[in-house]
Amino acid sequence: MRKYVRKAAGILAAVALAASMTACSGSAEDNSGAPAQENAGEENAADSEGTADRKVLRVAMECAYAPYNWTQADDSNGAVPIADSNEYAYGYDVMMAKKICEELGWDLEIVRLDWDSLVPAVQSGQADCAIAGQSITSERLEAVDFSEPYYYATIVTLVKADGPYADAASVADLAGATCTSQMSTIWYDTCLPQIPDANILSATASAPDMLMSLASGMCDLVVTDNPTGKGALVAYPEFKMLEFGGGENDFQVTEEDINIGISIQKGNTELKEALDSVLSKMTEEDFSAMMDEAISVQPLAG
Repeated sequence: MRKYVRKAAGILAAVALAASMTACSGSAEDNSGAPAQENAGEENAADSEGTADRKVLRVAMECAYAPYNWTQADDSNGAVPIADSNEYAYGYDVMMAKKICEELGWDLEIVRLDWDSLVPAVQSGQADCAIAGQSITSERLEAVDFSEPYYYATIVTLVKADGPYADAASVADLAGATCTSQMSTIWYDTCLPQIPDANILSATASAPDMLMSLASGMCDLVVTDNPTGKGALVAYPEFKMLEFGGGENDFQVTEEDINIGISIQKGNTELKEALDSVLSKMTEEDFSAMMDEAISVQPLAG
């Protein structure tokens, strides 16, 4: 795929400091969409971590979308408790959320929601943001704002290694395939219709369901992004990942389709600037190294 250029400009430390005082949860929202503190005394007393003067960033994710995020039974590898449960969340998104909170001096709370509930949760203030492998699409930008990208994900196709499409070298070579992908994603809405004469099944509710459809033989292929594909190869060694190298032989997508960002309530510029102040210091190599670590410790990796 084409090379994507990240924003070069950093955010001044003074802006990040100001954001850390106003941007996070545990408070009521003003009319601009930026949280405003109601009562510092009550807020500090109610902090479940018992850490006075620290803000809590409420981050929504599925906790079921490895290697971006998943649920596990304990806190191994640095997993974080999931709110209102006795389970823990980990994965690339949790690693990124932890880094952001460490940099800004905030506490972290993970809120588990299904995929289609993420944007409404951010809109309503149920969560401060969603760090959940969301592409920064124009459709989503109508509903929420986004940070600058925290990952750049290329599109891949997963097939059975012994299946009829194992040697496909282009989208055209997938002609006539029975296929599916996860609902409300560019994989399903944008990519699958580009396969000639495709038999497109109903979208699956989650990434695990998508992979199970392929594993069980319900379809010939699924389309997803590179991290999800890499993670799937660990969990399903019978799969083969196809990459068509960009250009006219590949799925035609835009930068906005494959740049992954953190969704934020419309107008919450303080939180956006705080998040960007951390992300702007990171490189694509940093992102890749963190993703490789997440893939290596995902639950189905061993």
